[in-house]
Amino acid sequence: MIKNGTRLQSQVCDTQVIVVRSADSLDDLRAGGAPMVPIGEAVDESLSLDDALADGTLMGKRYVDDGGAEVLVTKAGKGTLSIGSTPLSLKEAKPLPASD
Repeated sequence: MIKNGTRLQSQVCDTQVIVVRSADSLDDLRAGGAPMVPIGEAVDESLSLDDALADGTLMGKRYVDDGGAEVLVTKAGKGTLSIGSTPLSLKEAKPLPASD
């Protein structure tokens, strides 16, 4: 299982993330349709970006899945973050309480 604080990179684009909250679902974390690998690990040059999963990621944003997993994008890229073929959703910022 991937642990909190693990840094991962895409094999098909520039996307890099750090795991904020781990969950079993992260074992199938992908970017642009290809499995993510630990930063510094060799990438498979034969893989290519899946056009159906090429909406991109935003630097500094958190992405979550239904299983409670959460990752923070440390480097933006063209690939969509997904668990298998299910895209992760952008975590919305909590609204601050009104100060009247």
